[in-house]
Amino acid sequence: MNFMNKLFLPLLIMGFLGTLGCIYSSDSNPEASEAGIISSETENQPLASELKTIDIETADGAVQVQTATVNIASENQTYQAYTAAPAAEGNYPAVVLIHSFNGFQPGYQKMVDRMAADGYVVVAPFWQTYSRSPSDAEVEALIRNSTAYLEERDDVNSEKMGLTGFCAGGRYTMLFLPHIMNFKSGVAWYGFPYTGGSETQPEQPASLIDQLDVPILIIHGTRDQASNVSDIYRYAGELDAADKYFELKVYQGEPHGFMITEEGELSESFVAQDAYKEMIGFFDRTLNNSSQRVS
Repeated sequence: MNFMNKLFLPLLIMGFLGTLGCIYSSDSNPEASEAGIISSETENQPLASELKTIDIETADGAVQVQTATVNIASENQTYQAYTAAPAAEGNYPAVVLIHSFNGFQPGYQKMVDRMAADGYVVVAPFWQTYSRSPSDAEVEALIRNSTAYLEERDDVNSEKMGLTGFCAGGRYTMLFLPHIMNFKSGVAWYGFPYTGGSETQPEQPASLIDQLDVPILIIHGTRDQASNVSDIYRYAGELDAADKYFELKVYQGEPHGFMITEEGELSESFVAQDAYKEMIGFFDRTLNNSSQRVS
């Protein structure tokens, strides 16, 4: 069994609960599970994988992308991260993708590959390698070091970097866009703008609205039981009151985690495909057409 299969098996066992699609909540306990969540190599330095070239089918035909699992050093620990990039030589915009609380499921790998086919260098760090619920400080450090990894790549335009995340990763997107100046825009998927106020999660993303000066796209579903859409409307209202640029896409009837199926695969539903296009379109507009932060 190869490494990626070993990686995905425990994540699928964690599974999805009902239609929530993600088991993250404000009650998640960082001490509840400290080992064996993401990587089978936590006691040793994780191993990087060889670069592979694969074909990804797009509306315009097959596009070649290069994929690999790389090591990212952060806070005296080594994390693995899945990466994909266009195979054609160039200088591309880049995105850091933060997976959900259920880990880096196969659907996220497929999404990263598709984003590469759409012209982005993407890195998806396995942020739960050492703890199921690491502190915000640990995750922020890893994201910063992920951006440093991207900046060192010859195929990345470091002036055009975005952040996106799902579930807990949606919260991290809302939380770290105001903190990390490398990012020119972000897409937050079914996030938690009012989760925070604990020792390991001291800040609520909504408390940082005044510091946000890049565009953000918020994607959510009306039947999200983990993160009620009323909180998203409230967050959007506060963004508007602070004159912060945002876009909001709400899908009627969709539950939490609707991009990933109960089997951990990337959903091919109409909504999922439309939402993916919304993300790519937003990054195309905010990264490729502008390198300036919004004042």
